[in-house]
Amino acid sequence: MAKDKKKALKRKSAESPKLKNKDYLEQLRGLHVELVKLQEWVKAKGIKVCIVFEGRDGAGKGGTIKALTERVSPRVFRVIALPAPTDREKSQMYVQRYLPHLPAAGEVVIFDRSWYNRAGVERVMGFCTKEQVTGFLRAIPLVERAIVDSGVILLKYWLEVSEEEQTRRLQARIKDGRKIWKLTPMDLKSYSRWYDYSRARDDMFKASDTEHAPWLVANSNDKRRARLNIITDLLSRIPYKKVAHEKVILPKRQKPGGYRDPDYPHQRVPEKF
Repeated sequence: MAKDKKKALKRKSAESPKLKNKDYLEQLRGLHVELVKLQEWVKAKGIKVCIVFEGRDGAGKGGTIKALTERVSPRVFRVIALPAPTDREKSQMYVQRYLPHLPAAGEVVIFDRSWYNRAGVERVMGFCTKEQVTGFLRAIPLVERAIVDSGVILLKYWLEVSEEEQTRRLQARIKDGRKIWKLTPMDLKSYSRWYDYSRARDDMFKASDTEHAPWLVANSNDKRRARLNIITDLLSRIPYKKVAHEKVILPKRQKPGGYRDPDYPHQRVPEKF
């Protein structure tokens, strides 16, 4: 079954013509307008939204999150990307360090990787025991049930990328001085363990793909299409309406009252462009 799904994913990617940047930006602009409407509705109604993004290295999580948040307020849409746990955090209940970041009323919290690190990278790279992974997979549906029961809209997205496309993207990072920071020694070790991650992903889905918090899997072999599809899906899962605002009219500026711009004594930025 897994092989059939992989073949279907490759076939669909090959059959879909490449989305032109002009068409992508046009579609994205319309979605940004809707995201602003969603933002204002979330603020007005005190809605709580939590969005989890997971996937292999190079699957496109960062680009999707950027596309999702670039036209909304960072005071409403908060992105959480936690570093490795401290010694103190390692001694806590595993999900404890994630819980303080869950949304309050009027907030949308986006996790760029989440508590599912335990089911993925920590398991594959040997940062936790098999017993800890088993305990996590057994407990996390109950934790997410509590989150949902508290009034949080919880959406979990898994970005699925093929072996070939992941290789292409990681090689591109090596050659691009703007992206080399994205490729860590841990990423290189993870790259060599594709099937260990596949097994970890399958076990994660089996344990945590629940009715109250299902996994939403997106084909991310085409980054632009993936971003548009995910944002469209997100908007469809959160009921919202346009919030009425008074018409905005710029007021008249005050008169100068004798003010004149001074000759600034400090240095200016050279205008080389």
